[in-house]
Formats: sequence, structure tokens, C-alpha cells
Amino acid sequence: MADFLSGFRVASSGMTAQRTRLNAISSNIANINTTRTDEGGPYRRKDVVFESTPDVRNFGEILSARSPRAEVQKVLATDVVPDMKAPLLKYEPNHPDANDEGYVAYPNINMMEEMTNMIQATRAYEANVSALQAAKDMALSSLEIGR
Repeated sequence: MADFLSGFRVASSGMTAQRTRLNAISSNIANINTTRTDEGGPYRRKDVVFESTPDVRNFGEILSARSPRAEVQKVLATDVVPDMKAPLLKYEPNHPDANDEGYVAYPNINMMEEMTNMIQATRAYEANVSALQAAKDMALSSLEIGR
């Protein structure tokens, strides 16, 4: 049963990480025209940083492990960092956020890139859901065999 639980933890960590990524992408899309933020200047596009970490086990699983080197890795979204690309300047002299030369700084966000990232994150989330479902089905099948 420990192997099934490990599969559940790995798939759920992937789902959590992709949910964080989808939240950042939706924030980027929602703020594509935001020229003023509390920090000053235009909105900065957000990127999620993923990190692979060993699957945390409980004490019983550590004792029953066949090989301590065969560590199962899970993914964590460790940080959400702002993109430091220069903003896009558009000539709009009547805009309230225009500089002295009449240019307004807009976020450097490419809608096509964001939509591609959204599709990729959605597919990764769906793959983790499928892996979780497969692990659940195998666990249920093994219980049926033991009956």
C-alpha cells in the first residue's frame, strides 16, 4: 500500500504545482493592460519556479524501504517571481500614466505565450489526474484480488 500512497503524493504534488502555475498565468492575463501598481510602474509578468524534492515519508515507510537511494521525487512550486523584462512603451500622450514624452509603460506580456503556457499547465494537471486515477484503480484492484 505504501507504493500506492507514494503515487498519490507525487501526483497530488504535481496537481498543486500546476494549480499555482495556472493562478500565475491567469493573473498575467488579467493584468495585461495594468499600467500602475502599488509597487510603481506597470504590472510585472509572474513566473512559477518548480523544484524537485524527495517524497516525504512517514517513519514506517522509511523502515520498510528496500533501497534508500531509490527516492521518489515530487514537485513543488517554490516561488513566484516577477519577470524583469523591460515594459512595452506605447505612445499615448493623453493617458494619465504617460511620461513626459507621451509614452505609457505597459506590461511585457505576450497573450499567445500565456495561452500556450495555460494549455501546457492544463495538460500537465490532467496528466497528474490520470496518474492519480490509475493509482487509485490499481489499489482498488489489489484489494479486490485479496478478497
